[in-house]
Amino acid sequence: MVARAIWKGELKLGSTKIPVKLYSGVVDRTVRFHILDDKHLMRVKQHMVSPDSGEEVAKEEIQKGYEIEPGKFVVVTDEELEELEPKPSREIEIAEFVPPEAISQQWYERPYYLGPDGEAKNYFALVDALKKRNREGIAHWVMRNKAYVGALRAEGDYLMLVTLRNAEEVISAKDLPRPAGRTPTQKELNMAKQLVELLEEAEFNAKDYKDEYRKRVMEFIEKKARGKAPRLQAVKSKRKVSALDSVLEKSLRTLRKEKRAA
Repeated sequence: MVARAIWKGELKLGSTKIPVKLYSGVVDRTVRFHILDDKHLMRVKQHMVSPDSGEEVAKEEIQKGYEIEPGKFVVVTDEELEELEPKPSREIEIAEFVPPEAISQQWYERPYYLGPDGEAKNYFALVDALKKRNREGIAHWVMRNKAYVGALRAEGDYLMLVTLRNAEEVISAKDLPRPAGRTPTQKELNMAKQLVELLEEAEFNAKDYKDEYRKRVMEFIEKKARGKAPRLQAVKSKRKVSALDSVLEKSLRTLRKEKRAA
């Protein structure tokens, strides 16, 4: 798959500006279905309908409203919303640099690659500096009428810009209910420690983690398209084991067997 730039801008660090191109770091592979009528298998259209009369509401008669209390709305126009949009800009301004551990994983949202646009000397100098200093830049920019905050990091020989969630979207662990239930026994603690130790040497391979549901759906669709009627087999659910020590002992036995076989 050839990556295509979706946006262009400039990285701004003080008085230095580095021309860059923005590329998506992920691609959506969700299986999507069209809504068809049962008789002709033609796509059906969705319409806005009044819940009282059942009649279709014309597009020009539709308004946007924010519900401030049940049944009470503040109506806003497209023109009013446009006035509130951030000022367009092509600058990605770096406000500060922080250690990677200063940003909790739950803040990260969507990754993008930043590639050089034209002269790349300053671009790769910044990549090298971020690697050596082990820092991430806090970036601010506006793209497609929306203001973003992101983390700028070195990823291999390139820059990666990961959008960050806003503070009101992130839930602190302090807000979670306190754990309930009994305290683990020393035996359970020791087995949990052994389980972690057995898995410490395992290497992460991204290719091992795939969307198995999507794979099954696409295989089923391909077989149906060829005129076959494949038999469907329900995915077996794992049997629940109530005792924690039984779960840990079983996991340890399985891992030790796999280690010996390897």
